[in-house]
Amino acid sequence: MPSKPSSGVSVSDVCILRLSALGDVCNLVPSVRALQQARPDIKITWVIGQAEYNLLAGLEGVTFRVYDKKTGIAGMRALRRQLLEERQGRPFEVLLHMQAALRASILSRFIPAKRRIGFDKARAKDWQGFFVSEHLLPHPNSHVGEGFLDFVRYLGAEPQQRQWSIPLPSEAEKEAAAWVSGKQPYLLLSPCSSNRARNWRNWSAEGYAQMIDHAWQAYGLNTVITGGNSPMEQQMVADIQALCAAPVINAVGKTSLKALLVLIRDAQLVVAPDSGPIHMAVAMGTPPLGLYVTSNPLRTGPWLPAEQLQSWIVNCYPAAVRQFLKREPEQVGWGQRVRDPAAIDLIRVEEVIMRLDHIMSAARATTAFEELKQ
Repeated sequence: MPSKPSSGVSVSDVCILRLSALGDVCNLVPSVRALQQARPDIKITWVIGQAEYNLLAGLEGVTFRVYDKKTGIAGMRALRRQLLEERQGRPFEVLLHMQAALRASILSRFIPAKRRIGFDKARAKDWQGFFVSEHLLPHPNSHVGEGFLDFVRYLGAEPQQRQWSIPLPSEAEKEAAAWVSGKQPYLLLSPCSSNRARNWRNWSAEGYAQMIDHAWQAYGLNTVITGGNSPMEQQMVADIQALCAAPVINAVGKTSLKALLVLIRDAQLVVAPDSGPIHMAVAMGTPPLGLYVTSNPLRTGPWLPAEQLQSWIVNCYPAAVRQFLKREPEQVGWGQRVRDPAAIDLIRVEEVIMRLDHIMSAARATTAFEELKQ
């Protein structure tokens, strides 16, 4: 049985454990802000991965401690020594174990804490339940971001309007400005998701090229392409450039994460598959056009109201479930993925362009993101 939540935010010393990924740590920031709003004197330490730290560095009121997964158990022991030395042997009042993964759970045992809170049974993957002493109440069919807010609710606060306020240093502003000149509007395209086994999410270069040409011809939008420096991503941008007639700015593997946030903030919209830039767009108040087919966007898509979400993204997940799993969407698990490379072919160029046209309606875009831009 899940433990009962606290009656109030009585804790003032919290450690958050969430190492990855970029999109997930973006979705966790509103939980940090909610804790700070509920208890302004709260001290928050966040154990995080290196790339994720590079994205969030400078977050007000948070002390980051970076763990490099390549260091293994030795790195875990070093982290424990560092924390005990800094805290003069005092354990944290609470550890919020927000990553249901075995490596993170092992690391959690090296973090000194009086209380250890994790997900409920349905969300505690990889035996997380064995590594914590308290469990969240169930919250079925919820977005990943809501799952993080459930930790805040458990501690006794009811989150209000979601806030991010991720700091952007002047160096990042200058770096981003070097890629986009003057007032020329642009869309930002991040065409590739992380390269995971049997996790096909990336659309075709042909489809992206047709979308880019439409955005240029219909709205005068340049396209800035971003991403990592892997051979797969370099090949994708080369293929896109060879296929489209519109201007393309190739920034793949050439920007810092802070500069990427600035580029996302100033774009007219962000186009990407199920990946970090979609969540960065929401954090920056920029319309996200997400392409979803192998994962459920109600769980991992842009953190927006469901009715708005369905009109802004391309959601081929229900069709993929029916075609490749031979079931109805409501008959599969909330986090069920469709692991078939042919599923990506369900995304049609016409639908992507239709969603782009919808977002580019100035009145709709301004109204839909008015709160996020505040």
